Amino acid sequence: MKIKVLGSGCKKCEHLAELTEMAAKELGIDYELEKVKDPNEITAHGVMMTPALVIDEEVKVTGKIPSLEELKNLLK
Repeated sequence: MKIKVLGSGCKKCEHLAELTEMAAKELGIDYELEKVKDPNEITAHGVMMTPALVIDEEVKVTGKIPSLEELKNLLK
């Protein structure tokens, strides 16, 4: 599974990356996490608000940090 966290590298973006990794590890998922900070790549995904979460090239979350349980549901 390919996971991307889109954002400038702010505290919220880092927190989303940490929570996403925690959820993936708890589920035992084989994943690759990429942090995308390039504004051009972020907008190429159609994202206008960060942080955003992209799973297998599908935007799942924009402009908020979901709970650990919400992230687990998105990763299943």
